[in-house]
Amino acid sequence: MSSTVIELRQIEKSYPGVKPLDRVDFTVRPGEVHALLGENGAGKSTLTRVIGGAVRPDAGTITYLGRTVAWKNPRQAREAGIHIIHQELALFPELCVAENILVDAQPRGVLGFISDKARHARAAEILAQLGVDIPTRAHIDELPLADQQMVEIAKALVGDLKLLILDEPTAVISGKEVDLLFANMRRLRGQGVGIVYISHRLEEIFEIADHVTILKDGQVVDSRPVGAMTRTEMITGMVGRQLEQIYPARRTVAPSGDTVLSIRGLAAGPRVRDVSLDVRPGEIVGVAGMVGSGRTEVAEAVFGMRGIDSGTIELDGKPLGDHRPRAAIDRGVGFLTENRKDEGLFLNLPISSNIVAPDLGRVTRRGLVDRSREREIARRQIADFAVATPSPEVKVGSLSGGNQQKVLFSRWSRISDRLLILDEPTRGVDIGAKVEIYRLIRKLADSGVGVLMISSELPEVVGLSDRVVVMAQGHVVGEVPGEALSEEAIMALAVKTVDRRNAAARLGEVA
Repeated sequence: MSSTVIELRQIEKSYPGVKPLDRVDFTVRPGEVHALLGENGAGKSTLTRVIGGAVRPDAGTITYLGRTVAWKNPRQAREAGIHIIHQELALFPELCVAENILVDAQPRGVLGFISDKARHARAAEILAQLGVDIPTRAHIDELPLADQQMVEIAKALVGDLKLLILDEPTAVISGKEVDLLFANMRRLRGQGVGIVYISHRLEEIFEIADHVTILKDGQVVDSRPVGAMTRTEMITGMVGRQLEQIYPARRTVAPSGDTVLSIRGLAAGPRVRDVSLDVRPGEIVGVAGMVGSGRTEVAEAVFGMRGIDSGTIELDGKPLGDHRPRAAIDRGVGFLTENRKDEGLFLNLPISSNIVAPDLGRVTRRGLVDRSREREIARRQIADFAVATPSPEVKVGSLSGGNQQKVLFSRWSRISDRLLILDEPTRGVDIGAKVEIYRLIRKLADSGVGVLMISSELPEVVGLSDRVVVMAQGHVVGEVPGEALSEEAIMALAVKTVDRRNAAARLGEVA
């Protein structure tokens, strides 16, 4: 058996005007979880694409299981036992779970036809190995993101897996799902599988990784066992500077007694059964809870994206009458979605068009968009929000994740003068961009905007929120005030089991 799964030496890759990999050395051993860290643009994605056969390096050598290789394409790497789970999952939404899991290895009967029975039996067997109960006949687009990710992991177990690369796998899951993922990673590690783990959540690195390599500007700046590195050293290595204060100071002046948002007894579909909460001007109210607790669905109901069954939603003391996003926008409400690429941005349009998208009326004259006015607004917002781009005409899809997120903030800050709803505001962005985004959030709150923030990152919830509302099973199960905020206090509430009979009775009273 080879002493290494994969060994890269002096890997280089250049594109016009940029060199994402500059003499990079990187080694993964059997039974090792190797964390790969770096800001967006540091070279992580290019390195994993080299490992997976999607990019051919300009120089350097790749040794896989003791043999020098030069992958011709990703399929060749997959057949050799390398599987990459990208942050953007590569599933066929119109196909069922079993068809996705066995897409490259469909079981066939004696006559050579695909055996549907065998396919579902094999898919169920693989899912059972992962400890999840997902219907094999369900279509992918019917599943929550956490289940979709488990289907992606199940795909990796079909062949003889030697190297698994996970890119931000906990961006769409939390709580028990993360525990399950880590349990499966430990099981694979025990079987000798090498694992490359990419994450911006440093607390996870200390929990699951054995070794850490940090990239910055295409070069390795540090590589050592995780136990030999502190959190501060990791951050300094990634951003090239000390970050003395990650989270901005909480406001020292209490918000006014008025409420910008008041929700009472809200029920909206199966995941929102009894929710009451308030947000005051200038206040950041965190919403915490496990995946599936109903957090996102509450945000969608407030913004008019989801119908409500019962209860009330008031903005500035007035009922939310016309229950549509347009009406919410007209009343000064913005919604930064958790899924920026599918629901938040127009990736093929320029930054300028994305910034003015919800408010075209201000840049339209006689039915035509005033492009000069659009660009003027975009330049101002780009400067205010420090978006790294040479021009407002650059397509937003070409930006890093952190800069895409800042474009969304710049869009909603223009029109969200009363309430800004944030759903996973730093998902998939590096630590440097996170610090900038945290300051933007606090700046908006200090200007008097009420902020309702949903996040699966407990350090983020504790570090930013003035107080936290905790949800479980579609219900608000408690609130933690600012002076008592801690991860332990939030988790104690998040894992509570709701008495559904008493909850149903309360709902009957509200109705």
